[in-house]
Amino acid sequence: MRNYIFFDYLMPLLYTMNVISFVLFAYDKHCALMGKRRIPEFVLWLAGVAMGAFGALCSMVIFNHKTRKKSFAIGVPVLLFLELAVCVVLLLTQPGYNII
Repeated sequence: MRNYIFFDYLMPLLYTMNVISFVLFAYDKHCALMGKRRIPEFVLWLAGVAMGAFGALCSMVIFNHKTRKKSFAIGVPVLLFLELAVCVVLLLTQPGYNII
């Protein structure tokens, strides 16, 4: 049986928020290099908390951005772990889902 809530609602949200988060972190790094106005850290955190932690972590590693800030270096991987846990729980607790 197909898991409608997970695949129809949660997965598109995850894809979208991770792309947005990746782009926000990349653009903030670009602004930092060019001396332009930066994206506030609150917005970066908000994108990560809103199911975009994987995109944030990828952008942090690829562009070496916010890796020296302990709040981001520790917080984003913790957020990713929590998001993965939520996804697994939602996937496994749907009616009609058989683990075997």
